[in-house]
Amino acid sequence: MGLSEAPGQRDTQALLSTTQAMELRRRDYHVERPLLNQEQLEELGSRSSATGTLQWRTWFRCSHARARALLLQYFPVLAWLPQYPVRDWLLGDLLSGLSVAIMQLPQGLAYALLAGLPPVFGLYSSFYPVFIYFLFGTSRHISVGTFAVMSVMVGSVTESLAPDEAFLQASNSTVDVAARDAARVQVASTLSVLVGLLQVGLGLVHFGFVVTYLSEPLVRAYTTAASVQVFVSQLKYVFGLHLSSRSGPLSLIYTVLEVCWKLPQTVVGTMVTAVVAGVVLVLVKLFNDKLRRQLPMPLPGELLTLIGATGISYGVGLQHRFGVDVVGKIPAGLVPPVAPSPQLFARLVGNAFAIAVVGFAIAISLGKIFALRHGYRVDSNQELVALGLSNLIGGIFQCFPVSCSMSRSLVQESTGGNTQVAGAISSLFILIIIVKLGELFQDLPKAVLAAVIIVNLKGMLMQFTDICSLWKANRVDLLIWLVTFVATILLNLDLGLAVAVVFSLLLVVVRTQLPHYAVLGQVPDTDIYRDVAEYSEAREVPGVKVFRSSATMYFANAELYSDMLKQRCGVNVDHLISQKKKLLRKQELKLKRLQKENKLPKQAAASKGTSISINVNTSVTDIESNDVEGSKAKVSAGTELEDTAARGQEDAKAPDMSSLKTLGLPQPDFHSLILDLSSLSFVDTVCLKSLKNIFRDFREIEVEVYMAACHSPVVTQLEAGHFFDASITKQHLFASVHDAVIFALQHPRSSPVNPVLVTKL
Repeated sequence: MGLSEAPGQRDTQALLSTTQAMELRRRDYHVERPLLNQEQLEELGSRSSATGTLQWRTWFRCSHARARALLLQYFPVLAWLPQYPVRDWLLGDLLSGLSVAIMQLPQGLAYALLAGLPPVFGLYSSFYPVFIYFLFGTSRHISVGTFAVMSVMVGSVTESLAPDEAFLQASNSTVDVAARDAARVQVASTLSVLVGLLQVGLGLVHFGFVVTYLSEPLVRAYTTAASVQVFVSQLKYVFGLHLSSRSGPLSLIYTVLEVCWKLPQTVVGTMVTAVVAGVVLVLVKLFNDKLRRQLPMPLPGELLTLIGATGISYGVGLQHRFGVDVVGKIPAGLVPPVAPSPQLFARLVGNAFAIAVVGFAIAISLGKIFALRHGYRVDSNQELVALGLSNLIGGIFQCFPVSCSMSRSLVQESTGGNTQVAGAISSLFILIIIVKLGELFQDLPKAVLAAVIIVNLKGMLMQFTDICSLWKANRVDLLIWLVTFVATILLNLDLGLAVAVVFSLLLVVVRTQLPHYAVLGQVPDTDIYRDVAEYSEAREVPGVKVFRSSATMYFANAELYSDMLKQRCGVNVDHLISQKKKLLRKQELKLKRLQKENKLPKQAAASKGTSISINVNTSVTDIESNDVEGSKAKVSAGTELEDTAARGQEDAKAPDMSSLKTLGLPQPDFHSLILDLSSLSFVDTVCLKSLKNIFRDFREIEVEVYMAACHSPVVTQLEAGHFFDASITKQHLFASVHDAVIFALQHPRSSPVNPVLVTKL
């Protein structure tokens, strides 16, 4: 044992000695460099203006490589399908496609009811858009098709433009269902075409970044509110009630009140059917979760429930014996393409834009999640084009707008899906159902479809837990969540989204208007400067004030920046300047009065006249020679100034008659102000004017101003805005705060230099 331990001990001692040596070297490590202002930094780093490339020139270049790149960019299937590994991926994509199709069948039928359309149009919307996305999409795992949030948004539009009241038959006051459904199908398909045109247009102009304005709390709150609207919209199918069509603000509240009012009219058979179907679906989902690792693929609870409910309804006769409303006739085969109605475009454009943005936001969010998980890239602009083409072509074939479903996407990934081939297989399976098997579901109770929808809302309704997590993490995001949810519930989906986006952007502006302002002090034995209010050991450098804002300065907060700067410096700058101007004005009036009284001969006044230095501005030589001179105004002096005029050459040694000390005004306890502009990300005209005003005001009270830590784009914008001139040069701009502090101590404006302090720094 002793022999075996000796090498280990020697290795440990060697490691310790190496670590100690590295620690000693680290302690001795230091950097010495000269102070650098902006001019010296540009000379040392050989700064040159960045030449902007004209991107539009490359758009018109023609070459084989560019043509191939454009073809692969807009037809991604040509890039990955020829390299598709059939042996490795085909089986997984096949199983995944069948699993998704099994889910897509009941969801397509159910979500068509949400859109206010006959169920067969949900099957159409599960076939055409899915196959189009297979050709143009870049995400391998999202399942495009019908989605609850999109369907309820479409339903609010169809019910508002084609309400039941507009199709009442004069003979018996009943609704002409065929005419109503035809009108709603036309509205929904035209809406889908318009949504597709907007999405394709935005994608071609690379407007995919629009989704960045929809923060995660906003999207989650919006989908939660939409799920509540979906739940309320299905109550009439659960209880078998006939409700009036409502749309617009407070429509959800009125619908809930009407449901409560008509509860005594509930059809018992319909309610029992919905409850039994819901319990079966919940039990199957619990079983799938419990045996998730043992089962090769989840049990198709929705499909089994639909088949069982259809068989029971047909065998027992639920419609005739118990008054249970069923799906009705489902035509077999595909429908021919139909041109959209351009007359509806003007009435649908607002809703189309909202649906286009929401659908793209949901799709790209899920797409990026799966892309990060599996190590590939999703092109947001191409996704916008792919989703737009899916809606555009689908609308021509009488589909309603679609997006991607979270539940189906998770199933597509978990069952072995690798590429968009899984989506193509699911669309072909739906095609078989449309052509041959769709008519078998004519006796399916609508209450079962309502139960399918409500049970599938569990994931979105669970987002209510965001309130607790955001309360602990970020109260501002919680405010966005609550405002989005309440606005969507009260104002409906389209107006609610607009209010949420506007509120979110206004909140960003407010947060930039209320940043954290700090006076910085030096941490001992370092060149690091931190907020003296947060770091107890940080000490302000005597004679120097360092000020920093946590947000960029622009037109919305420039005035507040200036006010907080003057407040944190502890000097009433505006009052001091006004007092100085008042005293100078009195002095000037007194001299004019003495001149007017002619107490001195004009010739003597001309020969013995003295010049009084009035500090108006600071020239470039302020920093180089530290000899501060202002504009000189020749004023004839009276008998009180004869001694000053007689000195001649000693005039330079005379006290400045415009200085604060001479005028009897209090002097600031610092001689230099340093603005830490490291947070400045851009410069607008208001920012330029504010910075110039800060230089002017503080120089009036004999405080020199320096700027530090500007980024290169900011310096370029300062140059473009003609910020630098004879009085403000790049010598006032330093590479770091520490450089500016040392320079300010070496070149004080009105206080003696402390060489000991400079040496320590």
